Amino acid sequence: MSNPVCPESGAPMYRGVRPMTISYKGETATFDMPGWYCEQSEESVHTGEDLKVSDRMLNRLKAAHEGLLSPEEMRRIRKRLHLTQEAAGLLIGGGPRAFQKYESGDLLPSRAISNALVLLDRDPEALSVLRAPSKAA
Repeated sequence: MSNPVCPESGAPMYRGVRPMTISYKGETATFDMPGWYCEQSEESVHTGEDLKVSDRMLNRLKAAHEGLLSPEEMRRIRKRLHLTQEAAGLLIGGGPRAFQKYESGDLLPSRAISNALVLLDRDPEALSVLRAPSKAA
C-alpha cells in the first residue's frame, strides 16, 4: 500500500506503531499496533497484516480470561510430546493446520484441545492411547 491520504485532514499518512488498548469481559490489554497514521488527526488505516496483530492480542486476552492455554504453552507441550504441528492436529484434534494457527495466536483452541494438552503435559505416556487404533464396536 502506498502512502494513503487521511480521510479527515487530507494530509499524508505515515507507517508507524501506536499503543492500542482492547477489552474483553472487563479485562484489558495494551499493545503496539502497526498501521498508517495521520500526524494531524487521530485517523489510522490498518492492512490485513496489521489487523492480525490486534486479532492475536484479542485471542490472547480471551484465552487468559477463559483459562485456555496460551500459544507459547501449546507450543511447549507439543514439543515436549515430540509432535510436529501436523501430527498434533491429527492426534489431538483440529486438523493438520490447527496447531500452526493455535501457536501463532490466529485461532483459539477449544476447551477440549486445551484440556487434552494439559492432561498430556502431566502424563505424556497417555499419548499412546491416542496413537492406538480405535476399537469401535
